Amino acid sequence: MKKYLALIAVLALSGCATASKTYLDDGEQGLSIDCSGEANSWAKCYEKADASCAGTGYRIIGTDGTPATKESDKTLGLDVGNFKSRSVVVVCK
Repeated sequence: MKKYLALIAVLALSGCATASKTYLDDGEQGLSIDCSGEANSWAKCYEKADASCAGTGYRIIGTDGTPATKESDKTLGLDVGNFKSRSVVVVCK
């Protein structure tokens, strides 16, 4: 049982970006990429976009995410316990 709990904890902290197809208002197909969580970053979103577009490049349509925490709101200089929401919508070229 302890092995399973450790495995679940590692998987939860490792984080990965996920991409799903979406359609824009004009009918153009794009990708909605979610890279939320403490273990991810905006860089992970853009890496996933690049990989999903097979090296052809992409155009950013929009981004959405949790604003950066002010220094005065951090605990001992660290942003502890705040869930980071990050997503970006792109269209492959």
